[in-house]
Amino acid sequence: MTLIDRYDTLLLDLDGVVYLGRNAVPGAPEALRTARDKSVRLAFVTNNASRTPAAIAEHLTHLGVAAAPEDVVTSAQAAARLIAEHVPPGSPVLVVGGTGLRGALRDFGLRPVTTALDAPAAVVQGIWEGISYGLLAEGVLAVRQGAWFVAANADTTMPTARGELPGNGSMTRVIATATGVRPVVAGKPEPPLHRESMIRTNAESPLIVGDRLDTDIEGATRANVDSLLVLTGVTTPLDLLTAVPAHRPTHMAADLSGLHAPAAEIHRSGGDWSCESWTASWRGGRLHLTGAGEPIDALRAACAATWAAVGETAADEDAVKSVLHALPQR
Repeated sequence: MTLIDRYDTLLLDLDGVVYLGRNAVPGAPEALRTARDKSVRLAFVTNNASRTPAAIAEHLTHLGVAAAPEDVVTSAQAAARLIAEHVPPGSPVLVVGGTGLRGALRDFGLRPVTTALDAPAAVVQGIWEGISYGLLAEGVLAVRQGAWFVAANADTTMPTARGELPGNGSMTRVIATATGVRPVVAGKPEPPLHRESMIRTNAESPLIVGDRLDTDIEGATRANVDSLLVLTGVTTPLDLLTAVPAHRPTHMAADLSGLHAPAAEIHRSGGDWSCESWTASWRGGRLHLTGAGEPIDALRAACAATWAAVGETAADEDAVKSVLHALPQR
């Protein structure tokens, strides 16, 4: 029995999981095709609000992952539903973002605008390469006039093939700093995006798959849904070892091929935690690791021992750094 056999739906993050920028993560298309062959539903759930579901589906299909617009769930859609539930139908909403946000608002019967002169009921912001000082200024004016401030997501960075770039969470601080108003967040790990995903998929046994502890994994924890962390995006082994309880995934894998391997078995014997041929223990306030084999199994054993030892707190980096050489390298 493989890991994926436990679930009927994969709620997949995109950036850092399926692709990096315009390129597929190696092995991801093949792993997802195999999942679909097993009649597992694929839903692509992204905090990125810059593009429409149709554009994302086209990109995925180009990369070898067949997808239709209805397979894509975006933070723009979650933000639009959130706003539509709080303002009258047809209300003007100032969009500090791209076509993904504008299209989602129209789908929920709202009217996208670009100036505070239209007296918008809300301001919604999402990442977009075309954001200008002038548009941010309009957002500031509208929020100061009383418009409800909503952020599609609060990711401070986003992974690309060139490295991590500023995310929407960083950009929303311009309006928040100028107005003193913090936005309501629709994207992961806040509930609206996962609520939108569940509404659209009717999943009964979902698995949330992501590369970020503070969005994908925390969102899964808050929704009481199993999670898989893959190491193809921003999270490092050190991040996992020092994770707080809300950021600890149910499963971890090097990449999406882990979906088709047996679920890892971790055994405890006294103070030792073992996974395959690796054994980890916590002694003298430090992590110790022995064994050989796959680095991902070393990481699983190391995390089990560390999390059991520190409980509800986060492990100190200095207590775990001595084993990093045996763990997956980024």
